[in-house]
Amino acid sequence: MAKRDYYEVLGLGRDSTDDELKKAFRSLARKNHPDKNPDDPEAESRFKEIQEAYAVLSNPEQRRRYDMFGHDAPGGSPFGPGGFEGVNISFDDLFGGGGFESVFSQFFGGGSSRGRSNRGNDILIRHSITMAMAMLGGDTELEANLYTPCESCEGRAASSPDGVKTCSTCSGRGQVAQNRKVGPFIQQVVSDCPNCNGDGRIITDPCKECRGEGREKKKQTIKFGIPAGVSDGTRMRMGERGEPLRGGGGRPGDLYIQINILEHEWYERDGSDLLMALPVGYPELLLGTKVVLPHIDGKDITIDVPAGSNPGDTLELKGRGFPRSRGRGRGNVTVLLKLFVPEKLPKKVKKKIEDMQDEIGIDHDLIEDLVRQEARKRRRSR
Repeated sequence: MAKRDYYEVLGLGRDSTDDELKKAFRSLARKNHPDKNPDDPEAESRFKEIQEAYAVLSNPEQRRRYDMFGHDAPGGSPFGPGGFEGVNISFDDLFGGGGFESVFSQFFGGGSSRGRSNRGNDILIRHSITMAMAMLGGDTELEANLYTPCESCEGRAASSPDGVKTCSTCSGRGQVAQNRKVGPFIQQVVSDCPNCNGDGRIITDPCKECRGEGREKKKQTIKFGIPAGVSDGTRMRMGERGEPLRGGGGRPGDLYIQINILEHEWYERDGSDLLMALPVGYPELLLGTKVVLPHIDGKDITIDVPAGSNPGDTLELKGRGFPRSRGRGRGNVTVLLKLFVPEKLPKKVKKKIEDMQDEIGIDHDLIEDLVRQEARKRRRSR
């Protein structure tokens, strides 16, 4: 498979500025980061392709060579015979103040190595709520088995503060760097420190309760508030309520709660509006009727069906939907009228309807004219 053009990968033109390169990279890297797409097997290869494109185009000399020769520049790949292998870029790098630039600068000389993110894993929990809770908001809670810092050692992983030593091999960074020459370039290879396994610390006196992990799993009750009008799939972030680092140190990750809204018995949601179908018999359509139903907000909703209504007509009830964003009132409820046809009719009722067919039925000689009228109405309403 032919390698894609680097500018095409980032969705930019060849006259793009450094700021545009950086902005495009951040946006695409966030979207395609493997941690954000755990169920997508292609995310890692896309993320690596985006990294490679930015690594070349963000370097002035390499961008000049690429603009002249494309992927067939003299001297082969700037990343050596093995090609680009990707770099370890965390969410902190992507949302922070630009720390990833120093990582890419390592490929073309200069730059300094840095330790890996000193932060625990983020946790995602899915929590289902009723449509009433989604509309009105309120406080709720959930229970989950989550890692917390070990109480016995206070999360340090050692039985005493003296049992934690800074790794002498990496000076606490957790990573070691080696420079090697690849053609005319100096490539700096960064890997986890073999002495401390990338932790940056050596535990000489492991805690017996947590066996040196610095954390333990416990059943927790998590209380949080649901904002009124929340959308299905919304993720709520609780800072530093995620996993503590294994082995202690650093800070915990974040806890994300994804809100899933349960289906209602008859409503469908469309943004701040609600949609429903209302079955109505032919006499009610002909003569009109009033229907009262319980509503999500706790107050009954009254639907006035005008006399002479037709199946397929819609009625709109203003201000009875979900809260609109930015406090601009509430959406509407749209009611679709459906003709209710009984499955079985008593013979006496059927005979009465047959007797009335001439009065309430359709004259077959007028069907073509009626079809044309309906077509004109439909086209005028577009």
